[in-house]
Amino acid sequence: MNKIMIYCQHLAGMGHLVRCREIMRSLVKNFKVCFVTGGQMVPQFQLPDEVEIVYLPALWQKGAALLPLEGTQSLEAVKAERQQILINTFDRFQPDCLVTECFPFSKMSMKSELKPLLKKAKASAQPVKIVCSLRDIIMTQPLSPGARQRREEKVCRLINRFYDAVLFHSDPSFIKLEEFFPRVGDLTCEIIYTGYVAQSPFQAQLPMPDDVAALSAKAPMIVASTGGGRHGFELLNAVIAASPQLAETIPHQIYAFAGPFMPEEDFLKLQQAALHRPNVTLRRYTSLLLDYFKQADLSVSLGGYNTTMNLLRTKVRSLLLPSLNPSQADEQRIRAEKLARMDVLTLLTTADLQPERLGRAIITALCRIPAAHTINLQGADNTAHYFQTLLQAPEVMPELTPELTPELTPALTKMV
Repeated sequence: MNKIMIYCQHLAGMGHLVRCREIMRSLVKNFKVCFVTGGQMVPQFQLPDEVEIVYLPALWQKGAALLPLEGTQSLEAVKAERQQILINTFDRFQPDCLVTECFPFSKMSMKSELKPLLKKAKASAQPVKIVCSLRDIIMTQPLSPGARQRREEKVCRLINRFYDAVLFHSDPSFIKLEEFFPRVGDLTCEIIYTGYVAQSPFQAQLPMPDDVAALSAKAPMIVASTGGGRHGFELLNAVIAASPQLAETIPHQIYAFAGPFMPEEDFLKLQQAALHRPNVTLRRYTSLLLDYFKQADLSVSLGGYNTTMNLLRTKVRSLLLPSLNPSQADEQRIRAEKLARMDVLTLLTTADLQPERLGRAIITALCRIPAAHTINLQGADNTAHYFQTLLQAPEVMPELTPELTPELTPALTKMV
């Protein structure tokens, strides 16, 4: 059985971690997988049992600063330890394929540990395929023309020196790589459009009692969520502030999920605000958010990649606010604006966070039917299918999920 080693570093949210998990759930059917992760872990977040997991000393990002999660070591010491763990893991696991999640299109702060790993893989006596796993919207940070040119040149050099393929987790009918990386033609490796990586139902462990009670309740439901939660306080605070107005108008129960990375101070403020709001249930996290979306009459959320894919998968009515984090705002805004123009969801702005205005937006959204879409959401299975071809493993065609039909799952789209 071929072996795949996957490197993932989430710094601010948990989107990269969730997307990797979905891909691994498809990979473990036909491959041995070693997952190396270097971000803050999430309680109750379960990875596939078949996956070997290697935890690097965790790093996270505050503004532009890269920081150790545990403050007992210097950043340089943590980086040196991480680099050695990566090399040791590669030597022990001996993968047939190495996957770097997002690098080198982003995560350049990880170059000091990844470049030695890439050199190791390239020089291996046993041939190792090297692949970049890449989300749909990249490199949106404002840069001067000169700085952008230098960055694009650096990406081209690294890709052309080390990589065999870029797996672009997008549907080319919705977003193309050249929209955000115009030098696609200068890349010498394969560019594969896999479709979007959307979550599928997954219950390997018993659900929490709170989830059982909520998902079996008869009351109509609104779900408010903020992904990892580091930048979700303003949205949930506005939802809670609008809840008295909503209680007088609609019978819905609001389930608000703050996210595992929301600062404790902000979460305590939300708890206090929700204390006397009987139509609001506030929690940190649920592993069954997809189930809540399926049951909800409306979602009010930030616009990260995985949350947006959940909305598209479940077809729930949606109010979506692009993240207020400056480093994520353009990515989330661009995707959300495209979907809003398709009438798939309704876009919120910061002006809509005034309680009365948000309350009206919620009531209006409950009365509308979102437009249908044909965006390919089979990215996880299509990624596994590509690796079967790349590594010449016995081919097993992926099964379609019940929600999708064959005409929505075209073959992988390839550019060379």
